[in-house]
Amino acid sequence: MATINVSILSTGVATPLFQVSQQEAFAQSGYRDEAIRRVFMRAGIEQRHFYFQNGIRVDEDSNELNRRYVRGAIEIGCRAIRKCVDSAGLTERDIDLFVLCTSTGYTCPDIGSRLIAHMGFRSGIQRAPMVGLGCGGALPSLQRACDFAESRVGQIALVLTVEICSACYYRDDTLETVIGNAICADGAAAALLIAGAPPDPPFPQIVDFESFLDPEHLGSVGFEHRDGKLRIVLGSEVRHLAPRLMEGALYPLLARNNLSQSDIRFWVVHPGGRRVIDSVQKHLGLSDSELQFSNTVLRNYGNMSSATVMFVLDEVVRNGKPNPGDWGVMTALGPGMAAEAALIRW
Repeated sequence: MATINVSILSTGVATPLFQVSQQEAFAQSGYRDEAIRRVFMRAGIEQRHFYFQNGIRVDEDSNELNRRYVRGAIEIGCRAIRKCVDSAGLTERDIDLFVLCTSTGYTCPDIGSRLIAHMGFRSGIQRAPMVGLGCGGALPSLQRACDFAESRVGQIALVLTVEICSACYYRDDTLETVIGNAICADGAAAALLIAGAPPDPPFPQIVDFESFLDPEHLGSVGFEHRDGKLRIVLGSEVRHLAPRLMEGALYPLLARNNLSQSDIRFWVVHPGGRRVIDSVQKHLGLSDSELQFSNTVLRNYGNMSSATVMFVLDEVVRNGKPNPGDWGVMTALGPGMAAEAALIRW
């Protein structure tokens, strides 16, 4: 068994205050076609949150989009961190490493540095920006934090995943753009990690990680620049590739730790979209109950890129009633094309 001796101390999630139903999202999207309305309505989403202060705008130029990304990432990132730190009974000055994961905008200095200045972290804090990993970015970010915590026992690492997907809004009539606009939303999630301490219920220990990359499909998922804006790339083949990619990370992870799929109680699966979840569920033989937390997050928040799987973990911690000894698997797909997985235990 490949055991990482790092525990999650606390989690915290945040969304923008502006919330719309899926019906309202379509009405304000700029689309009018009935077929596109059906895509929105069949996405398995009831509501989403967007960082808009005066209602949805679909005519922003690239400068306005990026400015909104920066403002939104700082605002909801700050709230997620504060929830996480307060829950652990700590302050920002107790943090030794700040891992910042984001893909939906660019700024220099990065969002992490801006939050350090805004929130009063120590001047000696270490930084680790994780940029461009898309929906799968939370797990490599957690791995980076684990590496730090294990090498510096007693020091605390903070991971923040923050995405303003609405700042990547691009409208055309291609199916991949329509699907992206029908499912993506804004959110932030944070976690504190420390080595050398047993997990404190209801938070788990992180045991191991595994990645599986398939560069043959490098262009299937991600963002591209078009007309000066970020435009989502979401190939139709993703839902068919998802199970095989997930297996590529999952099975070696389980085998290395002498576990089988039946040993896993909690499936913390990134809900990339309704069809992706359905494909993974069918291929792996997972029950509705095993995917209830992923479906809850999809229904209530949509796809918030890298933050989404952290929302699922937070949902499990708050409402899953984990018991000591329970096993869980976190998994997400991202650009590369890559599957990322983490083994956790309560």
